[in-house]
Amino acid sequence: MAGQSREQALAKAAFALMADFNVAPTPDHYELFFVYAAGNNPALSRTVETMIRERAPFTGPVLQDLCARFLIRERTAQTMEEVGSSISGMIDAVMSKLEKAGKDAGEYGRALSAVSGELGGNQSPAAVAKLIDKLVGATQAMETRAKSLETELQRSSAQVNELKNQLDTVRKESRLDPLTGLANRKAFDIELQAAIDDARETNTSVALMMCDIDHFKRFNDTWGHQTGDQVLRLVSGCLSENVKGRDTAARYGGEEFAVILRRTELTGAIKLASQIRSNVENKKLVKRSTGDILGTITISIGVAELGQNDTAEKLVQRADQCLYKAKNSGRNRVTAEDELISAINAA
Repeated sequence: MAGQSREQALAKAAFALMADFNVAPTPDHYELFFVYAAGNNPALSRTVETMIRERAPFTGPVLQDLCARFLIRERTAQTMEEVGSSISGMIDAVMSKLEKAGKDAGEYGRALSAVSGELGGNQSPAAVAKLIDKLVGATQAMETRAKSLETELQRSSAQVNELKNQLDTVRKESRLDPLTGLANRKAFDIELQAAIDDARETNTSVALMMCDIDHFKRFNDTWGHQTGDQVLRLVSGCLSENVKGRDTAARYGGEEFAVILRRTELTGAIKLASQIRSNVENKKLVKRSTGDILGTITISIGVAELGQNDTAEKLVQRADQCLYKAKNSGRNRVTAEDELISAINAA
């Protein structure tokens, strides 16, 4: 359309896409479809186009995953580019100041040499006084320039610290799930490998819990995506309340969560899993808009312990198998690779 900027056209396209796929017009959803419409993120484009081709619904959890996978990367890349540009600019400015300081020091040195040479002869008191005035003037000028350089360097140091804080924030945000505040899948993969490496080095144990919200899709379809998001936050809150500082609770994907338990054997992991399962079941879910009690939420949990020859992938696979067994055995239960679970479930 004549007179319409590219940004306006992309904004219009983003809103049209959200309307077509019945997506709530939240800021994150708008940004997601704006980036898709712009075509600047090939991975996002492929994912969305596959969903459209297969007529897959853009549900709340799906959209959260897309935002976590693609928007954070987009923001991180943009911030890194901005920080890199700022640092480059500061380096250029500091180098320019240092170059000027070098020239100033050279001029000061030449001024001192000149005064020293003139003082070598027989000078009248008036001439000596004049030379001293010249020396004082040159020294004061050099002192002013030195203070100016010091101020500039202090300012640059403060800017570098500010940029460092920005990078730290971006680094943390890039490893968090935006909806629940738990570690995201990328962070989970990193932390699990780190936990396994630590266990090998210290000859200790690592246990892994894989958790899944029971009948989440049915609940989501019945009460809507916003209430579904509330359920995800409720479960993530229970996980956060029950893990220690060295452990990691993560949103693995959709309605599935994971907990990495460092230096924890299977027995302790089973007990903790049962505690978490019970805590979730005892929470009352209340619809915020009406205050109505919607009922209870339950989760199924699979627990596995690191084996001697396990890789991260194998450990996840075995914990997942336990999770599926828990769901196929009636849900709202904990299943592990050890018969100890029988006593826990019977309690």
